[in-house]
Amino acid sequence: MDNVLFGVMPYILLMTAIVGAIWRYRSNKYTWSSQSSQFLENKTLFFGSFPWHYGIIVVLLGHIIGFFIPKSILLWNAVPLRLYILELTALAFGLLALFGLLALIYRRLTNSRVKAVTSGWDVLVLIILLIQVLTGVGNAVLYRWGSNWYAASAVPWMWSVIKLQPDVSYVAGLPLITKAHIFNALIFFALIPFSRLAHFVVINPYKYLVRPYQVVRWYRRGGPTVNVVQYK
Repeated sequence: MDNVLFGVMPYILLMTAIVGAIWRYRSNKYTWSSQSSQFLENKTLFFGSFPWHYGIIVVLLGHIIGFFIPKSILLWNAVPLRLYILELTALAFGLLALFGLLALIYRRLTNSRVKAVTSGWDVLVLIILLIQVLTGVGNAVLYRWGSNWYAASAVPWMWSVIKLQPDVSYVAGLPLITKAHIFNALIFFALIPFSRLAHFVVINPYKYLVRPYQVVRWYRRGGPTVNVVQYK
């Protein structure tokens, strides 16, 4: 099973993401948007969107840094105090992202106007994101020193996949919740071209956080373009 999940499926899911992104860009390039619903409801969105984006961006940056310089992460963690600081910081931002995501899910489920424009893809994406954040926080709480196993096990496995020589032994001995976190991340990437997640691969996150107010238009193929109110 490990050979299938971590030796074969990464290529299938990543190719799905690549081919899907090319197809969507060529056939539906104007739908590469987060399709903001701020004009429908703003208060709960504010308390969900800000902690979610700030939390998840910091967590993702940590993963990216660890991916490129895993030896430096292990060297940093060699000093216990620095290890504690890194782990607690990662957990804090993970919990911040979880709080924001739960607020966004609550908004989708309870606000009738937002619920009316929620698609099946939106629901699926929220489920995948919730699983990803929960398993990530679960790893941090149940199995300490996640930055160490990430740098020593997950990163070498990812590089082996990139080199087309997948070495499943790196992840075979990891806990079940950790394997679920890794495999769910692959599913997440495969879903990007088919959902509103596509917007984050063409929009710089830092610009989203500091950009001024702007006008947003919803585009529907075969229908009129709709102007909506300004949002940030």
